[in-house]
Amino acid sequence: MENFILYEEIGRGSKTIVYKGRRKGTINFVAILCTDKCKRPEITNWVSLICFHPPSRRRINVKTTRSSYRNRYRLGFGPEAILLEGPGTLKFSNFCLAKAEGENLEEFFALVAAEEGGGDSGENVSKKNTKSRVKGSLTYTAPEIVRGTDFSIASDLWSLGCLLYEMFSGKPPFFSESASELIEKIFYEDPLPPVPKDSSVPKASSDFINLLNGLLQKDPQKRLPWASLLRHPFWKDALTRKDPDSSTEDSSVRNSMECPGSQDSNLNDVHWPVFFSSRPTPRTSTAVELSPAEDRAQNSPQKTSPSIKSTSGHVSQQDLESRMKELIYTDSDLVVTPIIDNPKIMKQPPIKFDSKILHLPAHSADKLALLKDQDWNDFLQQVCSQIDSTEKTTGASRAKLNLLCYLCVVAGHKEVATRLLHSPLFQLLIQHLRIAPNWDIRAKVARVIGLLASHTAELQENTPVIEAITLLTELIRENFRNSKLKQCLLPTLGELIYLVATQEERKKNPRECWAVPLAAYTVLMRCLREGEERVVNHMAAKIIENVCTTFSAQAQGFITGEIGPVLWYLFKHSTVDSLRITAISALCRITRHSPTAFQNVIEKVGLNSVINSLASAICKVQQYMLTLFTAMLSRGIHLQRLIQEKDFVSTIIRLLDSPSTSIRAKAFLVLLYILIHNHEMLLLSCQARLVMYIERDSRKTTPGKEQQSGNEYLSKCLDLLIRHIVQELPRILGDILNALANVSGRKHPSTVQAKQLKMCLPLMPIVLHLVTSQVFRPQVVTEEFLFSYGSILSHIKSVDAGETNIDGAVGLMASEEFIKITLSAFEAIIQYPVLLKDCCSTVVDYILPPLVSLVRSQNVEWRLFSLRLLSETTSLLVNQEASVDSDSDLLALIRDVLLPQYEHILTEPDPVPAYALKLLVAMTEHNPTFTRLVEESKLISLIFEVILERQENFLGNTTQSVIALLSNLVSCKDANVKLLCEQGLVRHVCNLFTETVTLCLDADNKNSNETAAALLCSLLDILHGMLTYTSSVVRLALQAQKTGSGGDTQAAEDLLLLSKPLTDLISLLIPLLPNEDPEVFEVSSKCLSILVQLYGGENPESLSPENAENFADLLTFKEDPKEQKLLLRILRRMITSNEKHLESLRNAGSLLQALERLAPAGDSSANSAVASLALEILQAAGR
Repeated sequence: MENFILYEEIGRGSKTIVYKGRRKGTINFVAILCTDKCKRPEITNWVSLICFHPPSRRRINVKTTRSSYRNRYRLGFGPEAILLEGPGTLKFSNFCLAKAEGENLEEFFALVAAEEGGGDSGENVSKKNTKSRVKGSLTYTAPEIVRGTDFSIASDLWSLGCLLYEMFSGKPPFFSESASELIEKIFYEDPLPPVPKDSSVPKASSDFINLLNGLLQKDPQKRLPWASLLRHPFWKDALTRKDPDSSTEDSSVRNSMECPGSQDSNLNDVHWPVFFSSRPTPRTSTAVELSPAEDRAQNSPQKTSPSIKSTSGHVSQQDLESRMKELIYTDSDLVVTPIIDNPKIMKQPPIKFDSKILHLPAHSADKLALLKDQDWNDFLQQVCSQIDSTEKTTGASRAKLNLLCYLCVVAGHKEVATRLLHSPLFQLLIQHLRIAPNWDIRAKVARVIGLLASHTAELQENTPVIEAITLLTELIRENFRNSKLKQCLLPTLGELIYLVATQEERKKNPRECWAVPLAAYTVLMRCLREGEERVVNHMAAKIIENVCTTFSAQAQGFITGEIGPVLWYLFKHSTVDSLRITAISALCRITRHSPTAFQNVIEKVGLNSVINSLASAICKVQQYMLTLFTAMLSRGIHLQRLIQEKDFVSTIIRLLDSPSTSIRAKAFLVLLYILIHNHEMLLLSCQARLVMYIERDSRKTTPGKEQQSGNEYLSKCLDLLIRHIVQELPRILGDILNALANVSGRKHPSTVQAKQLKMCLPLMPIVLHLVTSQVFRPQVVTEEFLFSYGSILSHIKSVDAGETNIDGAVGLMASEEFIKITLSAFEAIIQYPVLLKDCCSTVVDYILPPLVSLVRSQNVEWRLFSLRLLSETTSLLVNQEASVDSDSDLLALIRDVLLPQYEHILTEPDPVPAYALKLLVAMTEHNPTFTRLVEESKLISLIFEVILERQENFLGNTTQSVIALLSNLVSCKDANVKLLCEQGLVRHVCNLFTETVTLCLDADNKNSNETAAALLCSLLDILHGMLTYTSSVVRLALQAQKTGSGGDTQAAEDLLLLSKPLTDLISLLIPLLPNEDPEVFEVSSKCLSILVQLYGGENPESLSPENAENFADLLTFKEDPKEQKLLLRILRRMITSNEKHLESLRNAGSLLQALERLAPAGDSSANSAVASLALEILQAAGR
């Protein structure tokens, strides 16, 4: 794992997690599967399946190819087993439980378990686990599998039907939350016709309905078989879709549609809608639709940049910080919960009263709220008279307590509480709180007052709340050592202060009549101190938390120099989470009024202690602490210290793994404040996977998706961070360009210049991180970005040429790393051609010239890198430009600068020539103008002499590149094949063809057969192109000679003479005719026909006994009259042009028998032509 960088999670199973990963030092992305050791058998099976097929081996971490699925089936699959790539390609993602027909996975898994030392018990466990794992998702499981039978191809076809149904309608055909109900539906119900989720989508076609009905047959014997599936009308024109980039002759389609279980099956030959041709062709980039860039960069300081389109996405720093301040505090940060009767502080017993001794009507709170004024006054008078009773008996006290309990119950109603608070009863309660001899009654009175304050909707100015606050303060001060008393009085005091604070905030100006005495703040601060009981601490902290939620004079009363450290101490030393949360929440709300409160905490306990607390805290505490840091950074407090603290930044980034949306959003906000004031921290953030976290949360907040709780806030924070980073990239590139420009042409940079280089060049990895991100890539890759990037490449060219020396300033390793990352960034960009669609001229003018110069670099790695980039970029540009005229800058660059270097490049040690060949292939693949350039450069002979002479592995990449190049040259519409033949094309094609056919016909060498077969198809196309060209030239010369127009026959004769060595291939073409691949037969027979037409029976081995036997077999088993006629004409031409071949025919008994069978055949015109040809050949042979 030390060689890979992990990004976001892209999949999860019961025991596996799949991460997106990248190999260090490259931009090659892979899927990294992390699993428990108990899954080793499945993984071993998966790897064995993939590695069995050589083309898949190098992609083992990314995907499985079609060849891996041949003759195999999965033990059930659903949507989780399918991956969708950017271009629309579907891939199977998991073959852990795939097996061949007749294979027993239990035995295989037991063998793996035995290898691990599991013994017999391990084997039994393995088998048991296998049976439990192979069932898959019940939603996609066939009925026979639910009944307990083994998996088969038919059960996979049922799963395919379920998958197609869900892809169209958005839901599976059978679904239920109950497993038993789902099984009943699978067994006995027919699926409803699929209806698209989007009403704008057309309804399901009759062919699609028919296909689903065939796949979802409950009886596996009646289910649509594999062969019928492939031939179903629904796939019409989809399985035979041609590659638009291939020529007419190269795009013939193979439609072998055999059952996977048959020996002749070859799924590689079926052109599915989701797969590309299996023939190895030069790599071309695939366009991926991306959203247009939102932001454009500022002008580069180095050169006059190309014209840049104006954009409206730019946000000024002032506007950015203004939006950020609006996001510091959210509703979840300012939640207010009751102080009184709060179960997290102290659990109170339920309030009960006895209506029998109440001595007044026990109306419910709702009924009291509906009482008319007269009835209300009567009720209130009864309550006041009972409370004001001076009777001192035990019964009277019990009745008074019972009445107070009743008031506690009805005080929970807002309207009732408001009316009671503004009635004479409130003043009477205050008096009893002062004079009642019984502390039980005082405590109950205090509780009534607290409940009234907690539920009152509005406060009138003449209400004596300040008198109540003053009295409660005095009582607490006088009885401060009585903890129980404080627990009774503090909630009421807090509710009254909070009531006053909320009313003052609502009316937006302070009232003198509501001025809270300073003694109240002093009492509350004393209740926070060390030594008090936990409940008292909690109540005091809760009061501060609630009051400081408001913007009022009462909140300002708590702002003192000691409040921050006191609350922090309470937070750090409490063992109860609810108290810790209340303490840090109170500090958070005080900081809203005065950030110095948190500043005092940092100065007293140290920044490292605070950071450690942030890292180890529970989610709610982390949310409040992030709010504290954000509030402090917004005021510039400790700004310079925090933006330089790497541990702080690393801790913030680690919080992006939090499951809480609010924590992640606030972490993004803190990072934004840091990056605004220190863009060097962007590098550390990228290295800590910030971009991956942004991508993950961007997907979760994508517009159009159902927004979960907190996602809107996360989206706002994320959007500001993305905008800032996008706007920051041009500044980073500008700094890098300035640093390079200052030392341009200098061998010995000054100390100041060296320092600038050390600061700026290490920031280049930021560019690589951003251009490899699907979130940032479309926004940062603009025309100006490409211009700046081209300017950096120009400086790299100067460094590589020795004109500028930066090694002494930053070190050799740092210099090489800078160049490598710069080149890797452009390699990432060109994987998405749509980004360069509107910037082709900028690429040609500013990026390609320095890349071409790097081809001459003394550093082999840079040469290879630049050749690879040139190959892909040229292919992309040529493919996008409909025509390239002689005045094209791209054409001039290749003609005047690049191609003249090839004579030297091709003579260099490997692998430089191999990459150079790939570049030629890319140039000639799409545009005839570049094909003519290569023809005129006369490089063909040099390519063969230099490359093939040292090619040890005939089937290697170099040979494939050479053949691909020849195919491009010969298949070009205006190709000058004669010029190519004069450069030795015929001789080398003969050599390549001979080697390839020998490998294809070698039954013992099965490992290389697949690659050799692909090369053979390409060589046959090349040979057919050469022969077709020669035939057309000869035909034109003969026509001119016949009409007497005086055509030049010498050119035709010269071409025939140059191509004559191709007749040696006749003896190789005939053994290819029986090939199982119909394309090989078709092209081979055409080549053979043209050869015998041009040269007759020149090859003495044409009708050797083996070849005669091949002709006999072909004439016997070929049933198509067209194919029979073509073979008979070839045979007739051979025996009529060479007596030796006629004699060979007379001795070939099996061939004569085949001809005799054809001679009397059929009455149709086609068959009569075949019979006529066969009879003619027999007569020539004397039969």
